Amino acid sequence: MKTKLTMDKIVNLCKNRGFVFPGSEIYGGFANTWDFGPVGVELKNNVKKAWWKRFVQEDPTTYGVDASILMNPRVWEASGHVQNFGDPQMDCKQCKQRFRADTVVENHSKGSVSAEAMTNEQLEQYIAEHHICCPHCGGFNWTPIRKFNPMFITSRGTLEAEAEKVYLRPETCQGEYVNFLNVQRTARAKVPFAIAQIGKSFRNEITPGNFLFRTIEFEQMELQKFCKEDDSFDIYDNYKQRALKFVEDLGLKSENLRFHDHDKLAHYAKAACDIQYNFPIGWQELNGIHHRGTWDLSRHQEYSGKSMLYTDPFTNEKYIPNVIEYSIGADRLTLALLCQAYDEEELENGESRVVMHFHPFIAPYKVAVLPLQKNLSDKAKEVLQLLSKEFMCDYDEAGSIGKRYRRQDEIGTPYAVTIDFDTLEDNTVTLRDRDSMEQIRLDIDELISYIEERVKFN
Repeated sequence: MKTKLTMDKIVNLCKNRGFVFPGSEIYGGFANTWDFGPVGVELKNNVKKAWWKRFVQEDPTTYGVDASILMNPRVWEASGHVQNFGDPQMDCKQCKQRFRADTVVENHSKGSVSAEAMTNEQLEQYIAEHHICCPHCGGFNWTPIRKFNPMFITSRGTLEAEAEKVYLRPETCQGEYVNFLNVQRTARAKVPFAIAQIGKSFRNEITPGNFLFRTIEFEQMELQKFCKEDDSFDIYDNYKQRALKFVEDLGLKSENLRFHDHDKLAHYAKAACDIQYNFPIGWQELNGIHHRGTWDLSRHQEYSGKSMLYTDPFTNEKYIPNVIEYSIGADRLTLALLCQAYDEEELENGESRVVMHFHPFIAPYKVAVLPLQKNLSDKAKEVLQLLSKEFMCDYDEAGSIGKRYRRQDEIGTPYAVTIDFDTLEDNTVTLRDRDSMEQIRLDIDELISYIEERVKFN
């Protein structure tokens, strides 16, 4: 039976089991920064591998890039970020804490209200009517809402007086747009085709929080599909379904997922939809699919002076393609998978265990090698060396075998291999399944093929 889950439980598990640590912890931390530990970095890397496999490796019309974080400042003028990018900011006059007004409203309503569609005046009215108090001090004394641009600004140059203002990118997609012509030419790509990227973005969030959900530094997995206008809405609908199937295949339950069409569209957008997940903090955005029309390429054509026209090789028609964007946060998806996987089970013998039911493909370690006693460690390390050539493995010889099984359950290792005295006689080991806790006897020579077949992501 699924237990009541809180974000505190996830945070505590992550810190105690090496998934995620507070950033700069020995210096007292640095607000809303997080470091992925030995187990967490494997989990997150596997999430990224699964996304890349599904949307790039298995799609011959999608091409990858890894664009620079620092870009020509004109890029952000063309994108509108310098002039128009901003969040609704307000301060509590009582404790001097700063908040995003839309986040305050959405948290108060537990995700039932879509604050993205509200104007500043509507946000202020909602906060007043529902008497939403400061989450920090409980006071009700707010400043008027005003716009705050969350882009981080730095400089480039050796002399301060001559330094050029540059920005840490607030999104990764501009790297795909500015490389549209390069990719199309070198890959000889024909519309429709996509450019995909996994990379870091940075936003000086007013109210970061809720662990990995909203941070100032985050990693995005996204692609831009360039297509003809006549095909664009079919492609938009297709990515909605592909995006949903992907997170379901990774292990998120359908009852915890829902589509949410945007109530208010950006001026350039033709359609926009999120997939929301029911986190412990309520329904929140997991990923977005957006029909961006021709706005992005047109703006870069205008600001760069370079033609972004695509020439159809069959009709010789020249046009600026429409763009369908699919974007999902690697950190936020990892958090959702942590929440979904967590379980506290009551066992038949009256004991209990915490177990992370990760899909085997994204599990940090695929198999743990456990000698029954320390004097079997030489044979166990031979098995470890064999398996490590194919899988990420853990090795543990400390404590009773039962406690070692529990430790592996808590980090989601799908299989545990136990070496005992029979192993020395007949070359067989005990293989334990994480979810069922069933054990079978298997020849060492069969281990790799047995595990390999069961940790695939199709």
